[in-house]
Amino acid sequence: MSGPVRLYMSMSLDGYIAGPDDRAGQELGRGGGRLFNWLDDRESEGPNGQVFREAMGTGAVISGRRTFELAGRWQGDHHGGVPVLVLTHHVDDGDVPPGCARFVTDVHECVREARAAAGDRAVLVHGAGAAQSLLRAGLLDEMEIHLVQVLLGEGRRLFDHLDGQRTELELLRRIDGRDVVHLRYRVHRPGEAA
Repeated sequence: MSGPVRLYMSMSLDGYIAGPDDRAGQELGRGGGRLFNWLDDRESEGPNGQVFREAMGTGAVISGRRTFELAGRWQGDHHGGVPVLVLTHHVDDGDVPPGCARFVTDVHECVREARAAAGDRAVLVHGAGAAQSLLRAGLLDEMEIHLVQVLLGEGRRLFDHLDGQRTELELLRRIDGRDVVHLRYRVHRPGEAA
C-alpha cells in the first residue's frame, strides 16, 4: 500500500502562506517568516519536533515550480535525497534541475511517480500552486496545516484558485504546539460522503 499524498503548509489564521511581495531575496514575503517560528522547536522532543520529523520522514516531494524557484531549488535536495518532482506548466530547453529534482508537466504523472518513489511513506506536497492543482484533480489525500496564531492581513493565500470547487475535509488529528496548532485533515473526493 502506498502512503498518502499530503500537503504540509504553515498558514496564518486568515489563510496566508506568505506575506506580501514574496520574491527572490524575500522568499516568505514581508512578515511571512512569522509563519515558521514554530520550526525553532524542530529539534525538540515536543509536538513541533514530532511534526517536523514526520515531514522529514516522507519518501518523495511534490513542489510547485514557484516554490521550488523561491527556495533556490533546494540545491537539488529537499531532504535526505528523496525525489523532488516539480509540477510546472512549461520546461525550457536545457533547464535541468539539480540533484534529485526533476520537472513534470502532468499532474497525474507527477503523483504516480511520487507515490512509486515514496513506497509506503507519505509524499510531501509544498506550495500553493501544487496544492491547488492536486485538489482540483482529486489527487490530494491529506492536508497537514500548521495553523499559526496570526493574521497576516495580506500576501499569498493557500486556497485562492480552486475554481469554486467545494471540498469536504475530515479532521484526523490535532496537535497543539508552541505558537501553532497542527491540523491533519483527510480530503474527501468530489462526490464522496464526508
